[in-house]
Amino acid sequence: MSRAQPPFRADHVGSLLRPPALKEAREKRAKGLIDAAALHEVEDQEIAAAVARQLDVGLRSVTDGEFRRAFWQIDFLERLDGVESYEGERKIKFEGPQPKPILLRTNGKLGFSTHPMLEHFRFVQSCVAASRLPDEASPAMAKMTIPSPTSLHFRYGREAIDKNVYPTMQAFYADLGKTYADAIEAFADAGCRYLQIDEVNFAYLCDPRLRQQVKARGENPDRLPETYAELLNAAISKRPKDMVVTLHLCRGNFQSTFVASGGYDPIAQTLFQKIGVDGYFLEYDSERAGGFEPLRLVPKDKTVVLGLVTTKSGRLETKDALKRRIDEAAKHIALDQLCLSPQCGFASTEEGNLLAQTEQWAKLALIVDVARDVWGST
Repeated sequence: MSRAQPPFRADHVGSLLRPPALKEAREKRAKGLIDAAALHEVEDQEIAAAVARQLDVGLRSVTDGEFRRAFWQIDFLERLDGVESYEGERKIKFEGPQPKPILLRTNGKLGFSTHPMLEHFRFVQSCVAASRLPDEASPAMAKMTIPSPTSLHFRYGREAIDKNVYPTMQAFYADLGKTYADAIEAFADAGCRYLQIDEVNFAYLCDPRLRQQVKARGENPDRLPETYAELLNAAISKRPKDMVVTLHLCRGNFQSTFVASGGYDPIAQTLFQKIGVDGYFLEYDSERAGGFEPLRLVPKDKTVVLGLVTTKSGRLETKDALKRRIDEAAKHIALDQLCLSPQCGFASTEEGNLLAQTEQWAKLALIVDVARDVWGST
């Protein structure tokens, strides 16, 4: 049961722990000890090494580890037209240490002119291409990860959207959808055929506490998934037919802590049946994610990547335990529709989760081994 296109039987969410040399270079750049070109050179070297390591492990989905980013979402969003970052009080709190208080807001009309991450994608794609043997097609594919457009709304609400520019939310959502459609078209033009949209806010809407927080600011948590589904469909409206788009859901990931709890039941029908993506990376490494029952609602032409391997600790799961969990999931969805991955990235921010590099690579190797045992391929 091999897969010709992504998501692959053994896949991963994208971010990797930052290597010591990269951390050191970023610290030096922050202190003015090296220039941007010197940092870029180190980033290129470390990304090329990370690509080689992913391929050595046996992964067919390859990313740059998000090595050029400080945050999984802010680095992308703040480079869109009409968006700025600033320091402020975080409204969404983690259960433990808190990330730097960097927030986002609109400061003009939303749009897409260009973006540095287009070149970031081209570089990782070139690294994958360079790994091919002469006259031999590589089974690997470069994947681009970007934050969901909902990330510009859910964490901040109406107060982060300039009312002079957007007197109505309908106008805001329309421009945001078009901005993303233009961005995704640009990634397609750059050669991207595997795009992952990191959509944490659907998972946040499974948490009763966060649903109440949405109500308290005057919005309807029952209606918001429908609004977000329309936004996401607008965002992917210009993708070419041969571009695979997946959504990744998690409940928060910063230095091994989390934000939300709750199963997928409140949002499952909208998530699986009303958004035109090809697959879903679903967090399933703890009881906070609920059971597999909502998977019965996944259409037969979509794929679910089970995030059964945790990135929040270095403890290595056993093959038997993972296989049992896959069997449990297969009671609600066909085995051929399933794949395996970690539940989230290893470093959603540059600080990274609380595990070692060796433990990270052991987990990715385990996923490849289990995929071969269960499906006969990766």
